[in-house]
Amino acid sequence: MKFLPAQILYFTRSRTTKRNFKLLFKFLFALTVLVVIYSVLFHFIMLFEEKEFSWITGFYWTLTVMSTLGFGDITFASDLGKAFTMLVLMSGIIFLLVMLPFTFIQFFYAPWLEAQARAKTPRELPKSMTGHVILTRFDPITINLVEKLKKYNYDYAIIATDLQRALELYDLNYKVVVGDLGDPETYRRLRIQNAAMLIANNDDMVNTNIAFTVREISKNIPVVTNADAKDSIDILQLAGSTYVFQFMKMLGESLARRTLGMSMGANVIGKFDQLLIAEAPAMRTPLEGKTLIQSKLREKTGVTVVGLWERGRFTMPQPQTRIASTTVLVLAGSAEQLKKYDEVFSLYGVYHTADAPVLILGGGRVGRAAAQVLEDRQIIYKVVEKKARFIQNNNYIEGNAADLDTLKRAGIQEATSVIITTHDDSMNIYLTIYCRQLRSDIQIVSRANLDRNMSKLHSAGADLVMSHASMGANTIINLLKPNKILMFAEGLYIFRTSVHATLVGKSLTESQIRKQTGCSVIAIGRENKLNINPEPSILLEEQDEMILIGTTDAEKCFMDIYQ
Repeated sequence: MKFLPAQILYFTRSRTTKRNFKLLFKFLFALTVLVVIYSVLFHFIMLFEEKEFSWITGFYWTLTVMSTLGFGDITFASDLGKAFTMLVLMSGIIFLLVMLPFTFIQFFYAPWLEAQARAKTPRELPKSMTGHVILTRFDPITINLVEKLKKYNYDYAIIATDLQRALELYDLNYKVVVGDLGDPETYRRLRIQNAAMLIANNDDMVNTNIAFTVREISKNIPVVTNADAKDSIDILQLAGSTYVFQFMKMLGESLARRTLGMSMGANVIGKFDQLLIAEAPAMRTPLEGKTLIQSKLREKTGVTVVGLWERGRFTMPQPQTRIASTTVLVLAGSAEQLKKYDEVFSLYGVYHTADAPVLILGGGRVGRAAAQVLEDRQIIYKVVEKKARFIQNNNYIEGNAADLDTLKRAGIQEATSVIITTHDDSMNIYLTIYCRQLRSDIQIVSRANLDRNMSKLHSAGADLVMSHASMGANTIINLLKPNKILMFAEGLYIFRTSVHATLVGKSLTESQIRKQTGCSVIAIGRENKLNINPEPSILLEEQDEMILIGTTDAEKCFMDIYQ
């Protein structure tokens, strides 16, 4: 019922609907005239047969014959009457049983359904809408981003160019608006002047058109675009894009940086002022097999272990937590402290030999980006690609990655790591299981196209799994909330907050923040200086600003207690 006013409004304003109603009324008028004529002729023919009936009976007979019900209680005896009956019957079949249903559906029922659809999927946002995010495509990045926007109370609208697609998204409980991506009026109806950001994640030409169109209306709205080709970056910037990212390239580079063939040093994955967040795999380092307290990481380097990834599961560190070969340490520290970590614990060159390549399964955009990083670091690599047009140099092996002979030619028996980069998660899961069966000791780094498949890939045997959807969504959220929150991994956040009144005068140990919330204080801002990895004995002051790290649930718990 809540859509009824919108449906009625559509009927009263739409020119097409008005025209349809006129045609429907004309048909019904013609049908009514025909029924009247038949009823009059019925009386004359009955008088000819010396019978007399009321006018109501005439209409009754006409409608029963035209509708083919033919009760038979009133019949003609003469040939003229029978011929007239057949005429009424045939015209009834044509007008009532054939033309009327189709006319009703085309000129009334179909427009009514369209009005319902338009009421569900509006073409504009309320004039009061402000601070919202406009999304121009529904894809894995959008799915991931929408969940994060809901978490931080951002309104959003997804533009759908097709009404049917809009209805599908509406049925999935997404906020969708129907519009043309190249029409300035679309963005006016979406209140672009009051929006917080616009995301253009289509192909490069469509993104260029979107950015150029938006700039006709608003010069200040931040426009974030994704570029498929490197040559498109300048074009997109000239068209008006505020930020241009290559999410597929970023994913490929991130996958390559996490392989054993690169370095066992700390890979910086996030920055919060002078505070750096890095990941460091424990495999084949002196840390493997030790507990955190035995490693003496803080004493030797100054960095703090703020979390551990274990096959996709993030846990908070405890002194007795044991570091396994599959553990990835999440480190917090300054640039100097991370450099010290590299000097103490990096084993680059110890295990890597010239005959041990890194295997890349898939030579698409992600695979090529990973290969370029390895080549820049002078790491030997082999790319397995079955499509001949993607073969670029002698480092490429043409063939199916699921074929044992192809993998042997690529060096699966000697490789230190394998990077799986195909755009099909089912194939990635298959290749992960296959490679794990061939080599139980090899490091497997895999791409996930949908976040829901990340846990499956870990279960299949992948040591590290990364998703361009998470990477893209995290990047956009960080732009929306600069210097307030840093989302650098799926479900893991760094956020800034003032010291709550109940914590003033207490030390970090006395506050028991980690015990109560699961968040760790990794820095304290005081008098424009950032104290990275503060001592547990430091006292919290009223003007201090804390920087904390934690999972989604831990952050929520902290906000519930201290906000």
